Amino acid sequence: MADQQPFWRAKPLEAMTRPEWESLCDGCGRCCLHKLRDDDTGELGFTNVACRLLDGATGRCRNYEKRRRFVPDCMQLTPELVREIDWLPPTCAYRLLAEGRDLPDWHPLVSGRAETVFEAGVSVAHRVVPERDAGALETHVVPWPGRWPKQAGPLPRKRNRP
Repeated sequence: MADQQPFWRAKPLEAMTRPEWESLCDGCGRCCLHKLRDDDTGELGFTNVACRLLDGATGRCRNYEKRRRFVPDCMQLTPELVREIDWLPPTCAYRLLAEGRDLPDWHPLVSGRAETVFEAGVSVAHRVVPERDAGALETHVVPWPGRWPKQAGPLPRKRNRP
């Protein structure tokens, strides 16, 4: 069975098991940054301000299983939601797969190592401000969370699904 495709290539998002779905998250923390939307233009702005549960040193949620108890507006991603929202970062595996792309080489499911997310410049670790210290969010709008990092290599090409 050496020719067997990895689950993210063989299955649509809707057919994935819960553990498969959860393993798609690379733990970068970009989706856990506050975002602002211009009321007039609809333009989205990422900030470098982290959700109160995000550990700024690791880029991981401090209480993922109970996060919605502490942050009620934290989104529970679903395949349907992933296809509707426009605020997932370009590096997000859910977004990439929904767009018909493959996972990049630095993704832990491909590399076999969680550290590759940091090495590729994708993680928010050591780049964020805690929300309790931020003040006005408008003063923290930054471009990097909405961009593909150069050291992450090229954006995966679109592929034909089986």
